[in-house]
Amino acid sequence: MTTMVGKAIAQEIIHDTIQVPITPGIRPMARMVATPETRKVMKNDVPSGRAKRMQEAGSFFTAGRTICYGDSMSNTLPFQTAKQLASAIRKKKIGCLELLDLYLERIEAHNPELNAIIAMDVEGARKQAKAADRAVKAGKKLGPLHGVPMTLKESYDIAGYPTTWGNPAFKDQKVEKHSLAAQRLVDAGATLFGKTNVPLNLADWQSYNDVYGLTKNPWDLSRTPGGSSGGSGAALAAGLTGLEAGSDIGASIRNPAHYCGVFGHKPTFGVVSPRGHALAGNVAQADISVCGPLARGAEDLEIAMDVMAGPDEIDGRGWTLTLPRSKKKALREFKVAVVLSDPNCEVDQSVQDELQKLATFLGKQKAKVSDTARPAIDTAEQNDVYVRLLRAATSGRLTDEAWNQAARDAAALPDSDMSYFAQMQRGNSLSHRTWLALNEKRHRMRLAWAEFFKDYDLLLCPVAVTAAFPHDQKDPRHERTIVVNNRQVPVVDQIFWAGYSGVTYLPASAAPIGQARDGLPIGVQIIGPQYGDYSTIAFARLLEKEYRSFVPPPAYQ
Repeated sequence: MTTMVGKAIAQEIIHDTIQVPITPGIRPMARMVATPETRKVMKNDVPSGRAKRMQEAGSFFTAGRTICYGDSMSNTLPFQTAKQLASAIRKKKIGCLELLDLYLERIEAHNPELNAIIAMDVEGARKQAKAADRAVKAGKKLGPLHGVPMTLKESYDIAGYPTTWGNPAFKDQKVEKHSLAAQRLVDAGATLFGKTNVPLNLADWQSYNDVYGLTKNPWDLSRTPGGSSGGSGAALAAGLTGLEAGSDIGASIRNPAHYCGVFGHKPTFGVVSPRGHALAGNVAQADISVCGPLARGAEDLEIAMDVMAGPDEIDGRGWTLTLPRSKKKALREFKVAVVLSDPNCEVDQSVQDELQKLATFLGKQKAKVSDTARPAIDTAEQNDVYVRLLRAATSGRLTDEAWNQAARDAAALPDSDMSYFAQMQRGNSLSHRTWLALNEKRHRMRLAWAEFFKDYDLLLCPVAVTAAFPHDQKDPRHERTIVVNNRQVPVVDQIFWAGYSGVTYLPASAAPIGQARDGLPIGVQIIGPQYGDYSTIAFARLLEKEYRSFVPPPAYQ
């Protein structure tokens, strides 16, 4: 049974023997002393094998059925990487069902205020987990994600769930088949138990809609977790899931990773099949758009890419994918360019400062760092090409009325108007002849990037112009503003940094590198050459090891 949470929040989640009411607003609990009453809860309500392991570890349930973990089963367990969780299962340090229940308990406590996970099939997931436990016991060959509980962005098809993209028109239409990415993750052993929130039509750096409501950032509930994979980033950061997958056409993986302090990877265009990541059963791949993973560790990105990447059944008849692995083992082996800001899209000093600290650190590690090297591209033209191709790619989501209005706006606007609104409406109503001209410019830029990467391994730049901004549901979106260096600027202007790699099909990993003065996470965008996905991830892994790893939000530790 699929349980819908979020705006239409479920009143209970079914466990083996107990029904646990969801209580909004429960905060993380400090260590407590077990009492006869809580031992009774342990004895009566927890499967005996699990209860024994928990008691030996000094763990117990409170009278309110909130779990408290002892020293042996650390409170850090929900925040471990998918690789670490899978390893613990293989070594029989924890069972698959036990691990799933741990995350379900955290969801009961924390999801009501975050609203990151908006649909679950607990009964189905527990059946998966029990089968995974039997496979471990039988000594069967286990996949790289065996027993790891995970969720997916709402926009992926999962059998038995509706795929709505936040549109109420689709809320009652359940799909019958997994998307290809979901199926590959399940085949790799993941226990798929739910979906995470998105904005309407995946078109915002916030995550709210009329079906599931508003998702909040676990670092500051008054701020956005990002979008469109905002629920993915929030669930990972709060320790509610083991692994996630999102999609990215306008920084929709990179942006939530940056805002929530986790890792994300936007793959090279075309290397991960989008089959089953579409609305209303559409099958054509959208321009620029990609599917990719989010995680609490960079190595998880590589594992997930190993699982998700590759052609679908039809394309697989003619080609196979072999992405080159990075041979670099240390930061000093990399030659990187660093971009702190751009005249066409000013970056807040708080973000620039963290990027500069990273560049300084890399220099001390003997990496070759340039703050002037750039591809031979006019970034204003690059942004123009990106915005129009982006909006052309998403124009199929418009109603006939909205498309006709875009055509009228585009015809009435002077050629000199290069505002986001003007470029958006031109893109929304683009003629195919103009699209071909823009596509030619795009491919010339691809060649310029290829020349750049003959001399440099990577380019480091911002993901966005600020850390996470306050919730703002003002319509139309292009009239919203954020504060950048004490000035109000249109929030949509920062799409510039999404297109920096996106329009030319390049891979880009996002990794946490620091925090702003108010404690909000800040990340870096690591751009590599086309098909250099494992190089950007390898660099993120070294940063995780030597510079900064994932840090849980204080309220959820």
